[in-house]
Amino acid sequence: MAPIDPQPGIMDIALYQGGKSKVEGVTNVVKLSSNENPFGASPAAKDAVARSVHELHRYPPTDHEDLRRAIGEVHGVDWERVICGVGSDEIITFLCQAYAGEGTEVLYTEHGFAMYRISALAAGATPVEVKERDRVTCVDNLLDGCTDKTRLVFIANPNNPTGTMIGMAEIERLAEGLPDQCLLVLDGAYAEYVEGYDGGAKLVDMRNNVVMTRTFSKLYGLGGLRVGWGYGPRHVIDVLNRVRGPFNLSSTALAAAEAALRDTAYAEKCRNDNTRLRTILSEALAEHGVPCDTSVANFVLARFADQQEAEDCDLYLQKQGLIVRRVAGYNLPNCLRITVGDEPSVRRVAYCIGQFKAGAR
Repeated sequence: MAPIDPQPGIMDIALYQGGKSKVEGVTNVVKLSSNENPFGASPAAKDAVARSVHELHRYPPTDHEDLRRAIGEVHGVDWERVICGVGSDEIITFLCQAYAGEGTEVLYTEHGFAMYRISALAAGATPVEVKERDRVTCVDNLLDGCTDKTRLVFIANPNNPTGTMIGMAEIERLAEGLPDQCLLVLDGAYAEYVEGYDGGAKLVDMRNNVVMTRTFSKLYGLGGLRVGWGYGPRHVIDVLNRVRGPFNLSSTALAAAEAALRDTAYAEKCRNDNTRLRTILSEALAEHGVPCDTSVANFVLARFADQQEAEDCDLYLQKQGLIVRRVAGYNLPNCLRITVGDEPSVRRVAYCIGQFKAGAR
């Protein structure tokens, strides 16, 4: 009996590989592979999770109104144009499901987040990879890559795994130059790490072709609960809500996200600590002959002479109980992405890379 074939494009999807968390034969490892907040979630969020257990038998609200209102208050956006999802990944999936499909194209940059390609293929669309310029998003290349088939253009700003970003003037130029049938999606998973950056919210308010996505998985330390949100024109959010499952977020996740969002003092402390420790890490790596592009996120992209050196360094770090992320799958085979951990972790990984460069194996 012949197998039943899936939709076109599905079998072209390579399974997403998350950051490793274990090394066989090594105990007490330090995980610096998934850009997680090393300080964990806000105490207020933890308390909200504990309280939520008393309502586990109840269905969660379908409209997420309390969280959406809180997002509106804290971020200064129209809460009625906010949609919540299972991480910002689900918002990306909704966008491809609703606006892309067979015969259309989805653009993203050569070092962009893997889910852009995956979600495009899952929707039956053709993913189109556009060159960056020295690991920075290039607006001219994106505009040149657009055709009458282009429906979505994704850029992460700041970008993962490079940590680089472009300014609002360039983003506005991109939005202005896109074809009429195309949406620009600003992935702001790391926007909270940039002081004074709104992730593109004001641009969303100014135009009808820009959507912003955000997440609670990074600065807010809620990766284990999977909560994200999107902000866009009313006509786009109305469409996305039509494909969103009615109970896509649990009561526990909603409560934790709202509490984390409102604990602005804790978020500010995490942001400041990350900025300080990121500087320590990048400067230490530079002293050891390992350059990094200027990162504005909670990780750095360490560049080695070639792929072999990067892989050898990774194996050496694993022996020391340090897990970082290889990024050959992001067209960066000579690089390792290193999460900014707490201070002991930052100093330890920098020291070990120095030992490796000095000849240790």
